[in-house]
Amino acid sequence: MSTSIAPLLPAGGSLTPGLFPSPESSSGKLASRSRRMHAAIAICSALIAMLMFAVLVFHGYVAWVIAHPYVAPLTSNPMEAKGLAYQDVSFPSASGRTTVHGWFVPAAAGAGDDPQLAGASSTDLAQTTTRTVIFSHGYGANREETWVPMYDLAALLHRLHYNVLMFDYGYASSVDRSPATGGFEESQQLLAAVNYARSQGTDELVVWGFSMGAGTALQAALQTDQIDAMILDSLFLPTPEALYGNVRQYLDLPKFPSLPLIQWMLPFFTGTNFNHIPSGQVLSTSYEMPIFVMHGTEDVKAPVATAELIAGTQSNSLSREWIVEGGKHELLFQTRPKEYIGRAALFLSQVDAAFKTKQAEQLLAQSAS
Repeated sequence: MSTSIAPLLPAGGSLTPGLFPSPESSSGKLASRSRRMHAAIAICSALIAMLMFAVLVFHGYVAWVIAHPYVAPLTSNPMEAKGLAYQDVSFPSASGRTTVHGWFVPAAAGAGDDPQLAGASSTDLAQTTTRTVIFSHGYGANREETWVPMYDLAALLHRLHYNVLMFDYGYASSVDRSPATGGFEESQQLLAAVNYARSQGTDELVVWGFSMGAGTALQAALQTDQIDAMILDSLFLPTPEALYGNVRQYLDLPKFPSLPLIQWMLPFFTGTNFNHIPSGQVLSTSYEMPIFVMHGTEDVKAPVATAELIAGTQSNSLSREWIVEGGKHELLFQTRPKEYIGRAALFLSQVDAAFKTKQAEQLLAQSAS
């Protein structure tokens, strides 16, 4: 018995509608698939672009915060805090780009000082005392730095018969605010403070720096010979590695691309590129003046290795270092107050003795000629 397939085939050789897709239907599906693919690509591209924009905005915000740190307003003054007479002072930075505001605290006269100064008024002392210490405060703080504590040190120096100049860097100023520049413009502000102290009759000038204020002091000392000695507490030098280390204390960001992005964006807010900061020169310079570096082993903001490297580079016979076991950033005074004061006072006395010896030698040479 034969089986015919004829009934399964369409008559006249034509195909049954719907049995096979028509060319028009196939091309329509391909076009629809293509449209969906293009839409998916467009959506993915938009999401990637939005993500990249968000990353840029986030790192831009981080760079802005670095350039404009929050600084609490001043809460007191030398008279209220320690009964020290003072004068409000202001002067333009050495660059002329910013204005510096601060306090000048004239020295006290007493039995251990020059007998001619005993019983002198504050006005007289401002003119007759020729030794001045300038405080160079740290990043994110102002001239008070209560945790150091700055007023206590000012009172100590006052008793040791030093004038004290306390001032705000631009990023801490409540009057003429300017962005933080890692020491680039701040060094110009410190140089202006040095010039101001000299204009007040200072012969012997010491800069006492804290954290980035210590790093700024080293940058300023590269540009002048008007600083006779420096005390550097919790020295912070704003290298890219140090910057990244401090950012990571608040935000767990990957080094790449975060560090390059932040470095790239900082100049938009500060006008200063990190390459302008002479970190390498500071690390390799043996300064002529004596330097006392004090640093804590538990300092998580400023690597102790940097402080040790700088201290080890110095060749002045009076230069020294004090590495405080367990000491934390800018809390060395609070950790060991008596030893801190004793070491600082001894250094200052030795600097003063060396300065007077040098002056005497110069006078002898002049008289001999």
